[in-house]
Amino acid sequence: MAQMTLKIASWNINSVRLRIKLVEAFLKAHKPDILCLQETKTPNDLFPAKALGRLGYKHIALHGKKGYHGVAIVSKLPLGDIMTQVFCDKDDCRHISVSFRTRNDEPVELHNFYVPAGGDVPDADENPKFAHKLAFLKEMDAFSARLGDAAADKKRILVGDLNVAPLENDVWSHRQMLDVISHTPVEVESLGRVVKSHEWADLTRAQVPESEKVYTWWSYRARDWQASNRGRRLDHIWASPAMARSFDKIEIIREARGWKQPSDHVPILASFEA
Repeated sequence: MAQMTLKIASWNINSVRLRIKLVEAFLKAHKPDILCLQETKTPNDLFPAKALGRLGYKHIALHGKKGYHGVAIVSKLPLGDIMTQVFCDKDDCRHISVSFRTRNDEPVELHNFYVPAGGDVPDADENPKFAHKLAFLKEMDAFSARLGDAAADKKRILVGDLNVAPLENDVWSHRQMLDVISHTPVEVESLGRVVKSHEWADLTRAQVPESEKVYTWWSYRARDWQASNRGRRLDHIWASPAMARSFDKIEIIREARGWKQPSDHVPILASFEA
């Protein structure tokens, strides 16, 4: 019997209605089973569900609001147990989770996160946005720990724009980025606690050695993003130990950064034996 494959993608789209044609192009080219979106910037009733349904993504879970933030999961596979979690007592649409069954009828739990960016000043006393980010990561750690015993054979996937580049080669210059939000030691340490709380496997670094540079985001401020190549790895796909055992490969769709009116993030795509 031929081996089946499960493909899960994650993408901070920076307005799904503005960039629905890019989403359609990505889905047609790469055909993931499930796409998790962050920063959808739209209330649920205006989400472009019909356009995605025409491409076979008829199962949709939404947690959005007008103008900013927002997460969504669009799927070819039926979705169940749709839930959202409020962090820091702010219902700003930064998490959604679903369950689904693979084509081999195995149950999987999927969490989609959009962690706060944190503003510009890396001082929680001076910058409320940075304080919020650190508080969010602390609550995310507790949430991850509550998911249950990672040693159990529960297949879980966590994806999203986590807004932290944790390793030296996840940024263009470790030395110059130490005081820049997304790569400060306190953020890296906080994200590390989330990883340990459920023994998550960082699938990008399971494939790409830590000695190699990997980015998923390039600033709009760069006149030529490719020439400067001052990127950061802010987007992640993690797997529980049981799910990580079926991991096959991960792809970073770098060319999407050069599409017309692109997001500043690119899609990442993980494949599993399913």
